[in-house]
Amino acid sequence: MTDDGYRSIFTTAQDGLSLHARDYGARSSERLPVVCLAGLTRNSVDFHDLALALANHRHRPRRVVALDYRGRGQSAWDPEWKNYDVRIEVGDVMAQLAALGVEQAVFVGTSRGGLVTMGLAAARPALIRAAVLNDIGPVIEAKGLIRIRSYVGKLPAPRTLAEAADYFRHISDARFPALAAEDWEVLARGSFVERDGKLAPSYDPALMKPLASLDLEAALPTLWPLFAGLSAVPLLAIRGEHSDLLTPETLDAMAKAHPALQRWIVPGQGHAPLLRDAPTVNRIAAFVAAVEDGLTVPRLDAVGAAAPTA
Repeated sequence: MTDDGYRSIFTTAQDGLSLHARDYGARSSERLPVVCLAGLTRNSVDFHDLALALANHRHRPRRVVALDYRGRGQSAWDPEWKNYDVRIEVGDVMAQLAALGVEQAVFVGTSRGGLVTMGLAAARPALIRAAVLNDIGPVIEAKGLIRIRSYVGKLPAPRTLAEAADYFRHISDARFPALAAEDWEVLARGSFVERDGKLAPSYDPALMKPLASLDLEAALPTLWPLFAGLSAVPLLAIRGEHSDLLTPETLDAMAKAHPALQRWIVPGQGHAPLLRDAPTVNRIAAFVAAVEDGLTVPRLDAVGAAAPTA
């Protein structure tokens, strides 16, 4: 266990690529574990605060595993960029969880992590006890993807993390007016690593190639059949108030398709909410506790209102 409260675990994908995970809390815990899956270019660092809160909960401490996909964080880069594919990442996650001894969990998926969660529901439904989808749904807005494509693989080379935080604030402040200076610093820490004495993006720049191949002028296919795979499990859907990837209309349609779906709106944040503000962390903790107890999770459609800590 590091001083930061987690163990770094390296496992091997079926094709031999090295994959990394952060493992928080007691592995022997009998409580329902939580698995955290990050966004397209993001990694396990993004979940550090949430993972610590859940792993060290005063009443219900539990194991939390946050994974790095291939080409992100401390996982190895893939020499074949076409392998940066959700279907392959689903297989990687299954292999990682098998190696980590996780048989069933609550999955917290941010953006692409939500797509991977839906893929897991189709490939191995027994893995998923419940799910939290963070700013992602079966209808993805092209304008959000266009914005994401504009910066993937094109990040500047800041000299310091403070410079990196300033850069993110400059390009994203309008969508994230609620963020404080510390939040921008956290975002920067998950975006860059030190290589050869310099800061470099914490992901393989080749991740831009699958995005570049998308025709965003044409209508994007919807993912309702994939979303239906989560119909049998409790579901908490989180949306950033200023999200350009998940619309209120799509969230309404998700609630109609999944009658037990819970909604949580994070005020003053866009795509995707950082999941480190206290009300959102408490809401996730309460949701996981209710799932663990086998309770019918009470319907609560709320906008950033503090939920009781379970």
